[in-house]
Amino acid sequence: MFGFIASTVTFGQSLTSPEELFGNFFSDVQNSHIFKDSKTFADCIPLEDPVLIIEKYHHEKNDPEFNLDKFVHDHFKIPAEIKVEYTPDTDLTTEQHIRKLWPYLTRQPESQERGGSLIPLPHPYVVPGGRFREIYYWDSYFTMLGLKECGRVDLIENMVNNFSYLINEFGHVPTGNRTYYLSRSQPPFFSLMVRLYSEMEGKKILKKYLPQMQREYDYWMDEGNSSKEDFTAYRRVVRLPNGVLLNRYWDDKSTPRPEAYKEDIELADEAVERHNVSPESVYRHLRAAAESGWDFSSRWFQDENDFSSIQTTDILPIDLNCLMHHLEKTLAEAYLLNEDYENFNLYESKANMRSEAVEKYFWDESRNYYMDYNFVKMDFTKAVTLAGTFPLFFKLAKKQQSHYVRKYIRLQFMRSGGLLTTAVKSGQQWDAPNGWAPLQWITYKGLRNYNFHKTANELSDEWLSLNEKEFKRTGKMMEKYNVSDTNLEAGGGEYDIQEGFGWTNGVYLRMKNRRR
Repeated sequence: MFGFIASTVTFGQSLTSPEELFGNFFSDVQNSHIFKDSKTFADCIPLEDPVLIIEKYHHEKNDPEFNLDKFVHDHFKIPAEIKVEYTPDTDLTTEQHIRKLWPYLTRQPESQERGGSLIPLPHPYVVPGGRFREIYYWDSYFTMLGLKECGRVDLIENMVNNFSYLINEFGHVPTGNRTYYLSRSQPPFFSLMVRLYSEMEGKKILKKYLPQMQREYDYWMDEGNSSKEDFTAYRRVVRLPNGVLLNRYWDDKSTPRPEAYKEDIELADEAVERHNVSPESVYRHLRAAAESGWDFSSRWFQDENDFSSIQTTDILPIDLNCLMHHLEKTLAEAYLLNEDYENFNLYESKANMRSEAVEKYFWDESRNYYMDYNFVKMDFTKAVTLAGTFPLFFKLAKKQQSHYVRKYIRLQFMRSGGLLTTAVKSGQQWDAPNGWAPLQWITYKGLRNYNFHKTANELSDEWLSLNEKEFKRTGKMMEKYNVSDTNLEAGGGEYDIQEGFGWTNGVYLRMKNRRR
């Protein structure tokens, strides 16, 4: 595998993922159903040298009196969910509540627990909340939108510096600061974070973080010594005719995810039986979908009702390639500020080529909508999703295309509480009836970019009203919401609905303040 697995960071933290560190003991615990979900044990902190724990386990496990549950609790510190430590006052406005919440979701460097799977960070950061006790990559951009509204330049700077630190250490931003996330990233929002920070501090910020943006770009565009044939792929890069390079989601491992260990094994067993595929291919598709942030959605399935038909690495996602276009444009501008005209022209050319490729490979004229593209089948996927609004957010759509997309938003996705992610009811959390804050913002801003203010206002009214209604009812901000029936909670997926919640807080504040 890759060299970073066995290295150490500044703090002396081992970077070995827990399933590699503990081997058979890890799989025995995860398959024993001691904990409600697999992430709990992946986050546990050993109370003594892991080698000694493993030796004790193999020495004691054959004893008839041996109790695995007791053994784990004797030898590990069990992490607790993040529960907000003050009693919310529903007489407050939602905005006042969120402003009070930031300190409870902020982690200080000195308070980070060492010795487990957490990778300590050098600066303060905001976690989402609930079971998510670490920073998450794409979540953080939407959290920062709210921090900007609160004037928290200090915290935005700290979070950008943490991501910069991760890029310097590993060459990319992992999903989160956990050792078991090191083999994959998440949607590349770092260039948007840098731009957000530059809105507050000036263009010098683009120059300051140019080395890290370049390194992240190199990670996503790594072709290795791969074939130069059309419609072939290596890691996150897919080669298309005429020298066009587009991106897909990927993971460098093809094993069960430590944070969803038993769930992945069960699904792989089902896929092997139903589709005659290898377990390794299923694990890779699952991990790639986790890199997308949409874990999970029928968007990644060959059959929208069959989770075991997941095929993520065959798919070129429209949203990812819009994000990569933004990174190319930001690199070009940063090089121009540095008066490096050669690299300015290079990245302008790359961005222009990708813009043309977005038009060619993602605009489906038969549907009049932006679709994902299956490069293995050389055809559009069947999934109509809210990812098709990303070209509006990044101003890549032509005027006529924007009108078609607006119609989809109104007719296919709009509900009484905001926007669905897809109209499919698969039981997955990124499908109906759920709505998610980041996609509400992307769509809202995209509509604004094309002067569809009436639709944008309707969307923000519905989403903000749902957030406010749930806060008054429960005193909580939630990870996701049921936008179809606003009297019911969201559901689906691998874990219970979480409270906190970073990106919901951020989008609420930014959307609310844009309406003033």
